[in-house]
Amino acid sequence: MKAAFGVAVLAAVALGVAVYMAEGQLPSFEELKSSPNGQMVRVHAADGTVIVSLGPSYGEWLSYDRIPAVMRDAEIDTEDRRFYSHPGVDPIGIGRSIQVRFQRGHWVQGGSTITQQLARNVFLNSQKKFGRKFREAILALALERRFTKQQILELYLNKVYFGGGAYGIDAASRKFFGHGADRLSLGEAAVIAGLVKAPSHYSPSADLDAAKGRAGVVLSLMRRAGDITATQAGDADIGNVSFTPEPRQNSVRYFTDWALPQLDTLIDEKDRPLDVWTTLDLSMQGDADDAIRRNAPPGAQGALVSLDRDGAVRAMVGGTDYVASIYNRATQAVRQPGSSFKLFVYLAALESGRKPEDTEVDEPVTIAGWSPRNDSRRNSGPVTLRTAFAYSLNTVAAKLGQGAGFQTVADMARRFGITTPVNTHPSMVLGTSEVRLIDMTRAFASVADKGVATTPYGITRVTADGQVIYEHQVDRSHVLVAPYVAAEMTDLLQTAVNTGTGKAAQIGRPVAGKTGTTSSSKDGWFLGFSSGITTGVWMGRDDNRAIPGLHGGTAPARAFAAYMSRAVASRPVEQFDTQVTLPDMQVEPDDEAYGRPDNGSMGAFVDEDGNPVGQDGGTAPADTPQPFAAPPAAPPAQDGVGPAATATVPPRLDQDWIDRVTGRDRRDAPPVRAPRVARPQAPDGY
Repeated sequence: MKAAFGVAVLAAVALGVAVYMAEGQLPSFEELKSSPNGQMVRVHAADGTVIVSLGPSYGEWLSYDRIPAVMRDAEIDTEDRRFYSHPGVDPIGIGRSIQVRFQRGHWVQGGSTITQQLARNVFLNSQKKFGRKFREAILALALERRFTKQQILELYLNKVYFGGGAYGIDAASRKFFGHGADRLSLGEAAVIAGLVKAPSHYSPSADLDAAKGRAGVVLSLMRRAGDITATQAGDADIGNVSFTPEPRQNSVRYFTDWALPQLDTLIDEKDRPLDVWTTLDLSMQGDADDAIRRNAPPGAQGALVSLDRDGAVRAMVGGTDYVASIYNRATQAVRQPGSSFKLFVYLAALESGRKPEDTEVDEPVTIAGWSPRNDSRRNSGPVTLRTAFAYSLNTVAAKLGQGAGFQTVADMARRFGITTPVNTHPSMVLGTSEVRLIDMTRAFASVADKGVATTPYGITRVTADGQVIYEHQVDRSHVLVAPYVAAEMTDLLQTAVNTGTGKAAQIGRPVAGKTGTTSSSKDGWFLGFSSGITTGVWMGRDDNRAIPGLHGGTAPARAFAAYMSRAVASRPVEQFDTQVTLPDMQVEPDDEAYGRPDNGSMGAFVDEDGNPVGQDGGTAPADTPQPFAAPPAAPPAQDGVGPAATATVPPRLDQDWIDRVTGRDRRDAPPVRAPRVARPQAPDGY
């Protein structure tokens, strides 16, 4: 007995010493008021506008006398009804918790007081271990010795987490009810007091019915404690409490969801509040969102990425509705690019020595058992590479891929930033390897930048407490291809827009780009650049089902034009290094130029290897855009390869028409066929 008494005395002494030492190490009341919980991140657009705040949110600090009595009573009656009588730890509450534990076989309720919860929130974590609970009790006893009950309750109500990123009753009140906590009604106070037990479960933004049900429990507890009458509880009428609707998460979140995870590799700061300054242009983002929403076919998704000449992401749309789906189709989805992949085929051919004016025979071809066919089901004989690219001739692309080497084409794709696996089967030249939109846009941007690697980035700098802790540096040291190769590729790309499959992407100034459509119209692409801005557009269904009439030359190209016409409106018109050159007119244009897919048609599709399936047929949609109509004139048929007399007649391609397309003044226009780009000796590494 004496031994037990002695042990108890020693334990009491040890406890007293521990509490005394803890009390001496506690911060002052003012220091505790100013210390935040967790790291807050504010994200700024390029103009400095705060576009999203993540992490903890703090409202105005309310002193004890400014906190409504109904809020104080609701919290005490719900969380710690003996708050004013215990010394920081409630032996009765602990005993009851242990009793219920043995009765139920598991922990149902804790015995933590408000003071213990404050100690845990400020100094510890939420691990349910004996060591943590013991330290929590010591700190609670020390807090009670150091501060008054009013100070402890003030700290608690201003710092406890109420869900939805809101810390403190004022932040919670503003989030859920749209006004400060000093104006809380009884019903609103009951809702907030009910959140502490399980913020994620009872949050009005997560489950409104659960929040109201929990608030009813709080009112019952307040009535049982004698703080309100039955009449007051009835008058509170939780069902009529007005909640502030959650703000709609627009497409800006696609961009922030992509950019913010990069902070883990850019900085080491984990505690101080951060301000993240980004490249996003809010005006361009709004235009991009509008272009996708207006042009995506019914039931289809759309995505857009727009890069400035240094790689800065000015706009990013990952879908038609962020609220409905946070899946970012601009950065996460992998889809077949169709003929837009021919960019790498022609880059490989140009780097190997081929020129846009070189001739290749458009004829039936079989490579390792694979026999691709043109969408028109015709062959045109000898054509220039410029013509073959403008009209997306599959047979010529196959021959160029074989000549350069399919492995070389795959290497070229990886060189230009394609991060997904690229196969080396012959059919790869028609875009059968899946890619990401942001990677394809990056590749086109590198061509636009004269062959210098362009790396997309979204964060320009990061500050903590006003101090710059990270600043982006643009690296232009990585040259992918010789400048003349990029210039020749641009020559082909602008011809595709002016006279080929990408005519719907014209915006009245020089544009270079390429369409892409996969078999059965499952995916539509358009990627291009003008005046220093490179933009990629993809459209399709998440379930990969076909969309009748979808192809790169219509909806994606129209979305590109709608967006780019505004994006570059305030920028000076920039001419390309090579001027527009007319393609050979004896060739029947690719069907996509008249409203059909470049890997198939609306009535006759090709499989992923470029082989036709189904029956002939299909006509252009009635709304196929003709932005620069010209008087029709059918070129004469030559040796049976030209358009038949009854075929759809393309517009006359003369110099006046070219000038209208490119925005050049006819009087100052250079000759149509510019001299061939000089070919300097390529340095090692090209």
